[in-house]
This record gives sequence, structure tokens and C-alpha cells, in this order.
Amino acid sequence: MSAKTVSRAKRVVRKKTAPEFAFNLEDVKAISAAMGEPEAIAKGRMKAWERYAALPMPTLKDEPWRRTDIRTLPADRVELKAVDNAAVDEGLLEPLLGEEHGSLLLLRPGHEPELRADASVEQQGVLFTDWAAAVRDHGDKLGDYMGQIVRPEDGKFAALATAMAQDGVVLYVPEGVQLEQPLHSILWAPGAGNVYFSRVLIILEAGASATFVHEVASPTDEEGEAVHVGIVEIFVGDGASLKFVELQNLGEHTWNLTHERAKVGQSANLDWIFGAVGSRLTKNFSDIDLLGEGSNARMSGFYFANGRQHLDHDTQQNHLAPHTTSDLLYKGGLIGNSRSVWQGMIYVAPGAQQTDGYQANRNLVLSKTARADSIPGLEIMADNVRCTHGATIGQLEEEPIFYLMTRGITRPEAERLVIDGFFAPIMERIPFEGVRKRFAEMIDKKLGTDST
Repeated sequence: MSAKTVSRAKRVVRKKTAPEFAFNLEDVKAISAAMGEPEAIAKGRMKAWERYAALPMPTLKDEPWRRTDIRTLPADRVELKAVDNAAVDEGLLEPLLGEEHGSLLLLRPGHEPELRADASVEQQGVLFTDWAAAVRDHGDKLGDYMGQIVRPEDGKFAALATAMAQDGVVLYVPEGVQLEQPLHSILWAPGAGNVYFSRVLIILEAGASATFVHEVASPTDEEGEAVHVGIVEIFVGDGASLKFVELQNLGEHTWNLTHERAKVGQSANLDWIFGAVGSRLTKNFSDIDLLGEGSNARMSGFYFANGRQHLDHDTQQNHLAPHTTSDLLYKGGLIGNSRSVWQGMIYVAPGAQQTDGYQANRNLVLSKTARADSIPGLEIMADNVRCTHGATIGQLEEEPIFYLMTRGITRPEAERLVIDGFFAPIMERIPFEGVRKRFAEMIDKKLGTDST
């Protein structure tokens, strides 16, 4: 074999997997020390790093990653550094769930967190703060939850975020507290050449209730690439109720890799609303574990991709107790050369009788070069259940557009009305006018029109 042939073979080998991030155990120790973490939490970081180092990078041969190629992930070309442009888009700071925030937490990596707190929130014993303050001042209280919902064993990037995260949010609502004012947190992550690691931990003790919006956003940078790796952990105690709105609007130069899981207790309720329009590539794992009898979860997902965006959402509804209910509806639109992947599974454990599980994914493909993959699934180990699933991929139908145009409506306006009608079932699930307006603005931006 000639030297030239050997060189070509080596290049092929290098492209089989994504590169590793250029961090080591000493970096993990330094992060933990700088944050003043209790020993138990620091040890959790070290174990997570060991797990990360032991796991290989995902490849197209791994079933969850078979439709999402990360071989060009710029892991070896990004670094931890403060954001250069700390000025936040003022539109992000507007209340989404009413006329005013209960509290607003703004996170900008490398800068001090800004908390605009409502005094009544703290007076009720609620903890709403940034990750560093939470582990430094309340680590003993939170230690039983940290790393126990999303575990390092869940995947390489779950382990990496557990080991490296400095920025994040903790919401803790004590037993029986009914939090009336909505809470809002924003992770502002602009710039190129950066990597951001984030954690969100939400804990509602028995009988508590809260409404919380978490947003990850940045402008698109035309000069380079960035990476965000994050985890979201949710615990809804017995009889508790959580409305959680999650928005992902990262710049289209950012790779977004996240693991998220909610555990829902007996007779508890989770209403999880998810919107995603940003990032260059997203791979998101979202799992719901219905742990207690009578627990209920609803998940409503909205996504819209254009250009060469690739959005991959992997959902799991795990019915682990009798008389549990889950209801998942994801709707997405695609234009340009974009691609979406949705893989969903309803799992019913042995003995989880009287389960009612539903999942559906609907896609509207608005260009000939866009593509949607939709893969629903059921794994049922009990015999007295009702579980259904469905998936559709379609284009704009000419008949309703023609009908609207005969009424004097221009074609672009008619197409927009049909698109609005497609997303209406998702919008109807959202009880917050501000969130519906934000989603409408996202659609307008993708379609290149002005918001009305």
C-alpha cells in the first residue's frame, strides 16, 4: 500500500466518529472547587466524568442516533469562555405567562447571574436561583435529587453535562405551596467557538404547584460554530402540579445536545410545553416516568426548521404504575433543506393496568427538499390498557388554498392561514397568550414574513 493510500485511509477512519471534547478530570475538579460544592456533589461530578470518558461517541450504528450524524461536531474546536455579547435581546425579557414575572433569572455564561425576584416567592419558602448558589448554599437539601433523575448512565452527553455544567437553574417548591406567580429563566448563549453546559432542576414536593418557563437562546453567528450540552431534571411529587414551558431558540450555528426526564408521582400532574426553532442540529431525549398511581402527563411539542437545520426529538412515555395517563402531541413544519426526526415510545410496565397512553406526530413539509422522519412505537407489558399512536407527513393541500383565494385572499395569505390551521391543535393546548404569540412570531420568521 502506498503512502498516499495509507493517508487516505487514515482520513476515513478519523471521520467515523465525532471528536472528543478537549477537557479532562482536572477541569472538572476546578469547576467544582470554584463553585464551592459540597463533597457529595463534587464526587458526583467526578463519577460523571468517569462515565463520560468510558462511553464512546454515538455513531450512526447506534439506534437512537441512526438518523442524526454528529461526526462533524466541533467538540475539539470549542472552549469554555465568557460570552462576548452579553446584551440580551429585550424581547426575551418580556413576560410570557401574564403581565409580569413572579421572578426572572437571567444567565449569561461567564457573567454574574441576574435575579429579579418577587419577594413573595422567597417568603413562601420557594428556592429559585442559579445553579452555583443552589449547590453552595442548599446542596444538602438538593443532593438527593441531583443526578438521580437524568443519570450519567443515560448517555455520553448526559454524563458530560453532569460533569461540566456551571450554568443552570434550580426551582424548589416546598410541600403544599401553591405558587401563583409564574417564574421565568433565560440562558443567553451567544458567540462562536464557545461550549455551554447547563442544568435545570425542578422539584415540586407533595401537593405543590408552579408554572415555570425556561428559555435557551442566542443570535446566529455567521463566523463559526458553538455547542450547548444540557440536562433538565423534573420531579413532581404526589398530588403536585407543574406547568413547564421550554423554549429552544439557539442560533443556527449551535449544536444542541440535551437529555431531559420528568418523574411524576401519585395523582400528580405535569403539563410540559416544548417549542424548538433554533440550532444547527438538535438531538434531544425527553422521557416521562409516571411513577405513582393516578399520575398524569401531557406533552405538547412545536418545532419549525428551515435552511439546513436538523432537529431530532426522541420521546419516551413510561407508564410504571396503574391508572396512569400520558398524552403527547408533536407538530412541526419544515422548509428549505431542513430535516426533522421524531422517535417516540410508549412503554407500559408489567402490572401497570388501566393505562391510557397516546402519542402523535404531525409534520407539514413546505418544500420539496425538506424531509421528516416519524417513528412511533409501543411496548406493552400489561393486558388491560388503551394505547394508541399515529404519525403523518404531508404538504399544503391546494383545495383549501384555492378556496381561500376565491374569497379574495392572496396566495401567501392563504398559505399562512392553512399553516396556522395546522398548528392550531398545539396552540389550543397552550393556556398562555404570550407563548402562543412567541410561537406565531417564530413561524413568521421562518416564513420570512412580518408578524401581525
